[in-house]
Amino acid sequence: MTERNQPLTFQVGDHELVIRRRYEVVSIVNDLMIGGWFLIGSLLFLSPTTTHTGTWLFVVGSAQLLIRPIVRLSRNLHLKRITSVPTGLLGSSHDF
Repeated sequence: MTERNQPLTFQVGDHELVIRRRYEVVSIVNDLMIGGWFLIGSLLFLSPTTTHTGTWLFVVGSAQLLIRPIVRLSRNLHLKRITSVPTGLLGSSHDF
């Protein structure tokens, strides 16, 4: 397993929080936040005095909807430094 695929581990008191599949976790947290913004924004639209704030929460939720494909794309695309390690007779280490 490469270093990028290693789970993140945090000590929380007497417990250990282990985060595996980071991109999936980021995507889930983003989806939860989107749902929260739109729910709160919808509730704020029920009163004319809070409509302005509700509108801004819809804008924030819409911006986060743009983050979803960015997270999915970055999960599938990685920019990797090309090293000049000799590969001998095996060919390039960058062959697919």
